[in-house]
Amino acid sequence: MRNQRTATAEPMAAPLRCAIYTRKSTEEGLEQEFNSLDAQRESAESFIASQRQNGWIPVEDRYDDGGYSGGTLERPALQRLIQNIEAGKVQCVVVYKIDRLSRSLLDFTRLIDLFERHGVSFVSVTQQFNTTTSMGRLTLNILLSFAQFEREIIGERIRDKVAAAKRKGKYMGGPPVLGYDADASIRRLMVNPEEAPLVRHIFVRFVELGSTLKLAQELNVQGHRTKSWTTRGGRKHEGGRWDKASLARLLRNHLYIGEVAYKGEVYAGEHEAIVTRSAWDKAQSTLDRNDRTNGNRNRKRHESLLRGILRCGHCDCGMTHSYARKKGAMYRYYVCANAMKNGYASCPMKSMPAGEAERMVIDRLRQVLRSPSLIAQTYREAAAAAPGDAAAFTERDVVLALERLDELWENLFPGEQARIAQLLIQCVVATRDSLSIELRSEGMLALTLEMNTTEEDGNDGKTD
Repeated sequence: MRNQRTATAEPMAAPLRCAIYTRKSTEEGLEQEFNSLDAQRESAESFIASQRQNGWIPVEDRYDDGGYSGGTLERPALQRLIQNIEAGKVQCVVVYKIDRLSRSLLDFTRLIDLFERHGVSFVSVTQQFNTTTSMGRLTLNILLSFAQFEREIIGERIRDKVAAAKRKGKYMGGPPVLGYDADASIRRLMVNPEEAPLVRHIFVRFVELGSTLKLAQELNVQGHRTKSWTTRGGRKHEGGRWDKASLARLLRNHLYIGEVAYKGEVYAGEHEAIVTRSAWDKAQSTLDRNDRTNGNRNRKRHESLLRGILRCGHCDCGMTHSYARKKGAMYRYYVCANAMKNGYASCPMKSMPAGEAERMVIDRLRQVLRSPSLIAQTYREAAAAAPGDAAAFTERDVVLALERLDELWENLFPGEQARIAQLLIQCVVATRDSLSIELRSEGMLALTLEMNTTEEDGNDGKTD
């Protein structure tokens, strides 16, 4: 019998769907039969063909941005590519050179973060940059390190610029205050003649009543509201009802006596004062007297960063802020409500040190502020739930606003940090082994409204 040999086919690699992205900064030459975009595409197609044995195949869709700068992500073909990546239609992105994808390291970081979340590889044909290999991933980590370095340098520049301007008494943006309007052309606060009388009345009346609560109730009954303002994008932000916190912020604001406060120091401002020094001093004396009278209650309120948002993951109930004294020292705790009601044996965690829990939450929150992909994801969720509120911003507006908040975080007072945490966080769930945070997407939009009223021009994008 004749021997028969059976041929064994080599196993085929699983298909890897590759999208080719091309970009040219200007429209010059695009009318030619074979232009720069065609040359980039041809080079990328050749590279994909060389990897056919590894299962690489090009997708049919073309992603060509002709006449668009690499300093922005707002490019139609790139946005379409991102949508297809999120839909699982692309597994690898191929470009002729890295700068075709982006000329901004921070934007490049955001894109790579997006690719990683969706399991998409990235290849630069002419620079041997390929995240499907270990060397490519090492190169990526180096680039991301430089991107983080650039982010920190930008943050230092912004802080230095704000500090120098504040020392000169200049207005550097921020949430608008009753009694003033910002003139963006000269970066200066101008007295609002319709609101200034109400500010003066508030200072005088507070001294007469001696209570922010009573004054808030009186102002609300009379129909007065907090500052109404319009964003640079044209979105109207109506004033709200007065409360103790909003009045305290107004009464402590040095702007009203023509001064600028920054990091515990006070400087002469360039703007006109609304309130006399005498009226200011009387209001401060009344506030200080109230603080001494209600010191313990005020301290509890301001130090409880997680009040109302911290829950016990074991018992599915809230955790209450509490104090304990040991050898003359005071310690703060968050205590499980179930443990307080039914005994400590009923909860595996019982309590946790307040300072430690708050530091962990702040660290996690700042990690979110430094993650453009998480910010963008939360923005898209908010836009889907409340498209009207999100209409005033682009996704990039939200990312840049919250990145800037992270850069300025250390300069915020504890009370302001607590307000922002309450605004951004829906719930914090703590167990003995973990701590998880659920963000409040609508709070992110509200905070972006505030941040977008600033006139800081810390734009890190470049154009080519």
